[in-house]
Parts: sequence; structure tokens; C-alpha cells
Amino acid sequence: MTFLPITSHDALEPDARAASDRQVELHGGAITTTKATLLSHLPSFTTYMQWYTLRDELVPFIGERAVSLFSYAISDENDCLVCSVFFRRILIDNGEDPDNPQVTETEQLLIDWGRLIASAPGRIPLAFYAKLEAAFSPQLRVMLLAFAGQTVATNLFNTVGRVPLDEFLYGYRKPGDERSS
Repeated sequence: MTFLPITSHDALEPDARAASDRQVELHGGAITTTKATLLSHLPSFTTYMQWYTLRDELVPFIGERAVSLFSYAISDENDCLVCSVFFRRILIDNGEDPDNPQVTETEQLLIDWGRLIASAPGRIPLAFYAKLEAAFSPQLRVMLLAFAGQTVATNLFNTVGRVPLDEFLYGYRKPGDERSS
């Protein structure tokens, strides 16, 4: 059971309804339970939807696949059901195996960094930082880390808020994972 309110589109205030419609228009998809929960407080919704702005800024530099792999690594390591399954769906729908992806050296670096950000943010080895500095420009490192921070924040919101998994994502859970919240 969710800890936070999930607001239906019909129950939204006019400004929140407009923000919801704009989100779908700009980024497609549907208003997920996460977004419906955030829409109960428009400034929170607006803040969290900046994740899409950061994603759109990263895609030209590293590609959509790398963004999805990075996001999945962070969310999976955080054990955020909603976000990890959301990114599993993107990967699976694009023909990827999220449990055994065939990746480039740069994608592997992003996966490893994403997992370290989620599991040991204060203990990332200096040698790993050197690899990141060799692979990514200073501006791109800022963008990647800001994006990772937004992803972690979304993981936290969903996990602590006990936001339930959207039913359309059930089939994308890891084998044997029957959780729905």
C-alpha cells in the first residue's frame, strides 16, 4: 500500500492537469503512478520532471541506450522496484537483456559508476575517478552526476513513498520477483 496519495487525472487541480498533459505531450508515454503521486504537489512534480530535461541533454553525448543502462544500474543497485522495472522495460523493448547486456567499454564504465553511486557514493576509488576523467569531459561529468542524482532522488521517492508498480510493468520484473510495491 502506498504511503503517498496517488491522484487521478480527473481530481487534479487545473494547473496540475495542465502540467500532466504537457508532460505527456513533451515526452510521450503515460502518467505513471510515480507521476500521479508527484502531481499532488505541483512544485514536486515540476522538480522531478527535470529528470527528462537532463536525460534529453545527455542523449546526444552518450546515446539513449547508455542513458537507460546507467539509469537501470543506479535503480537496480538501489533496489528501487518502480524505477528498475521501468528501465528494464525500456531495455527489453529495445531488444536488450538487462541481466546480461552486451556493452561497450564506455557503457560498462557507466554501469559500474551507476552501481557505485547507489551503493558506495563516498567510497568510489580514486582509480575509478581517473577512468571517468579520461572518458568524459568535465561538463559531461557534471551532467552525468546531476542526472544520477535525479535518478537516485526518484528511487528514494518511490521506495520510501511506497509507490506501487504500474500494472503494465509487472511482466518486466526480474524472474521470480513478484513484488508490486
